[in-house]
Amino acid sequence: MSDRLIYLDNNATTQVDEQVLEEMLPYLKGEYANPSSMYTFAKKSSNAIKEARVKVKEFVNAESEREIIFTSCGTESANTAIRGVLSMNKDKRHIITTKVEHPCVLNVYKSLEKQGYNVDYIGVNSNGELDLEELSNKVNGDTALVSVMYANNETGVINPIDKVSEIIKSKNKNTKLYVDAVQVAGKIPIDVQACGADMLGISGHKFHAPKGVGALYVNSKTIITPLIIGGHQEKGKRAGTENVPYIAGLGKACEIAQENLHYEATEVKRLRDKLEQGILKNIFNARLNTGVANRVPNTTNIGFEYVEGELILLHMSDLGICASSGSACTSGSLEPSHVLRAMNVPFTAIHGSIRFSLSKYTTEKDIDYVNSVMPEIIEKIVKLSPYQDELAELRRRKGV
Repeated sequence: MSDRLIYLDNNATTQVDEQVLEEMLPYLKGEYANPSSMYTFAKKSSNAIKEARVKVKEFVNAESEREIIFTSCGTESANTAIRGVLSMNKDKRHIITTKVEHPCVLNVYKSLEKQGYNVDYIGVNSNGELDLEELSNKVNGDTALVSVMYANNETGVINPIDKVSEIIKSKNKNTKLYVDAVQVAGKIPIDVQACGADMLGISGHKFHAPKGVGALYVNSKTIITPLIIGGHQEKGKRAGTENVPYIAGLGKACEIAQENLHYEATEVKRLRDKLEQGILKNIFNARLNTGVANRVPNTTNIGFEYVEGELILLHMSDLGICASSGSACTSGSLEPSHVLRAMNVPFTAIHGSIRFSLSKYTTEKDIDYVNSVMPEIIEKIVKLSPYQDELAELRRRKGV
């Protein structure tokens, strides 16, 4: 086992930024008052929430901070948005999502299907890009809701949300659009007004805030019923005493991320490309699963043909390298990724696909090290593969 730690699984979760932690600490220590209390001691907690709400509002370019609801995570944001809209439109029974959504959306839709909703699942091409023509053909007068993720958690492929919104509204101006923006927050700019989202969710632990806090944007023209019912908090849209330190941390993370977008678009992307190019150049059975698709700058998904991804991850872990074979929410499953299946990734590569996701803490040395050890890792596993004839033919075609 190695004492080295190279963390390339930032789409699963991220390291908490020190500035975020510093923002949180006062509300974990001396400023512990319930923000709903009337006395002066509670004012700092109450103000911390107000300030964080403004920061999130600016981060997503909402019209008003009243459009921001604090949640516990991306899953809660998705459930609140989807179920909240449908409960206000009970006469409409048609809903649309994509085949490559995160389980926090996909499984909600599957549950709704069992409750009698008519669900359409829109496909993607071999690069993971959404079939906009199919989407256009499916929206009709009975469509209450469309849910499309901003960027895929496994591949990083970005969906053109502005075009998605235009298509939906041109077909049915009353159809609402929910956008799972968990994997773009802190990586590319978010502008809810420009992209036309009616609702949009983010999760703090994907961009250097702690686990356990998220936010949901709901525009002023969209009415939802609360998922969690109880007290008056969040203007009646999400009951429960607010998690003040984590909300303060989320606000700070939004502020930092906004300032860091250029670094993500340049330096993080450069390191991602260096990793990607090194692997594709030096490993004969490696393929880029997303082709030329537009992606967030930190993510690459590479298939290693005729070998098992779990075995690759174990060998990498022994050398201190953390990566993933897909979504952290489905990593316990031996089933191949539903995302890669929807993309029709060849069976030769789908079980051997690895997601590498970088962050602002990834260094040049990290990437150099991974590129130096990956060829040997794969060669060791190739020797154990039962597909020796196929691998020999692949070597011949690649001229190796």
